[in-house]
Amino acid sequence: MISIVIPTYNEADNIARLVSYLVANSGKNDCEIIVSDGGSTDETIKIAQSFGVKAVLSANKGRAAQMNYGASIALGDILYFIHADTFPPLTFVNDINQAVSAGYAFGRYRTVFDSKKFILKINAFFTRFDWFISYGGDQTLFMTTSLFNAIKGFDEPMLIMEDYDIVTRAKKAGRYKIFRKAALISARKYETNSWLKVQLANGRILQMYKGGALQQDMVNKYKEMLVYR
Repeated sequence: MISIVIPTYNEADNIARLVSYLVANSGKNDCEIIVSDGGSTDETIKIAQSFGVKAVLSANKGRAAQMNYGASIALGDILYFIHADTFPPLTFVNDINQAVSAGYAFGRYRTVFDSKKFILKINAFFTRFDWFISYGGDQTLFMTTSLFNAIKGFDEPMLIMEDYDIVTRAKKAGRYKIFRKAALISARKYETNSWLKVQLANGRILQMYKGGALQQDMVNKYKEMLVYR
């Protein structure tokens, strides 16, 4: 069984569409859906619960902590982490099961943005490659529960770059699959700011991360450079 874990914080505008989509395309006995919330002040949990899925308040706030908490109560032998503004292909259940059966322990999709801007199509093109810059969680991430436990899950103290970190560690322990299909992700960060501002911010955070900067310093710099939630 696949346990889908969705970390949320004030996602009332998005969670109904995503959960209803996942319920409709996951199969009755193939998946469980867990919304791991970071203390939303809106109706995120209530809305998710209205679809009959597990919607819980995480013991600790922060995407890494929330995903770990969701994984800790999951029943499936495969974990699938999805951001609240991301939609995997309709075939995600079969795709993931086939990949695991073929010996892949974790993996992701490529990206397509919910925008017709050409510059974002260029960004999406590069997600087909096994490059560090494409290890972000927007592409969604599946991982066998056994591998997740073996590498001790997400690094919970991390406030940013947690997806890049777990993929880097997992690649040392299991086979990595990049699907030819793409997950549909929101362009809201680019629309709120601009393509150039987002690229500059991402480049600066990557530089800080590789230079060993403190997590809070990276978070502060990201908030300084971008207006995003």
